[in-house]
Amino acid sequence: MSDSDGPPPEPAGLDGLPPLLLICKGEVVSVQTYGAFVRLPGYKKEGLVHVSEMSASRVENASEIVDVGEQVWIKVIGREIQGEKIKLSFSMKAVNQGTGRDLDPNNVMAEQDARRRRNFRDHTGNRITLDAVLNTTCSKCGCRGHFTKDCFSAPGLQYALLPEEDNEEPRQQQTPSVAPQLDSEKKKKKKKEKKMKKKRKREKKDSASDTNSSSDECKSKKRRRDHTHDSEDKKKKKHKKHKSHRHS
Repeated sequence: MSDSDGPPPEPAGLDGLPPLLLICKGEVVSVQTYGAFVRLPGYKKEGLVHVSEMSASRVENASEIVDVGEQVWIKVIGREIQGEKIKLSFSMKAVNQGTGRDLDPNNVMAEQDARRRRNFRDHTGNRITLDAVLNTTCSKCGCRGHFTKDCFSAPGLQYALLPEEDNEEPRQQQTPSVAPQLDSEKKKKKKKEKKMKKKRKREKKDSASDTNSSSDECKSKKRRRDHTHDSEDKKKKKHKKHKSHRHS
């Protein structure tokens, strides 16, 4: 700075800004989620310390590292003119926050970060879309979406779409379910009728056996009576004969 030649002149529009690679202490005037704005003494323009330049480790929010009004050591790593706006970029991780010593004297980290930013491209807008139908026309059937070698159509024949089977399956499942129910009900009715017939036959047999037993009892009683009467008649006859012999 004390040489007679002096430093090279500043580009137009950058007059009154801190020079590149300058290390000095500044005050945090604003804290945002993406970084902190630092004001250097003697300069009106504020510079941004991005969250990626605050620490060597990952930082999610700038409020985790600094607060408003705090004094921090920074290194000027960028000066850009975008239209009417001038942007200053500062780095905290390139300076020891305790002593203010330059941790990147050869600017290796700064060059790597700049190269990484240039190579980064946002490809979120270029979405890859896959088309399920081939952009071809079959020379055999004239339809699109398949090759001629994969065509299954025969000359002179036309194919129509079949109705969906999903709607027919429930009907087919319902009809067989009703048929077994009817069969089971018929079988139950037949079984009941058979049981009733068997009961009626048993009742008839029982009644017939009762009548036969009663008639047999009557017949046996009659036979007994007849037998008793016959025996009495025989006794009387014998008694008469005996009396007649005595008188004679």
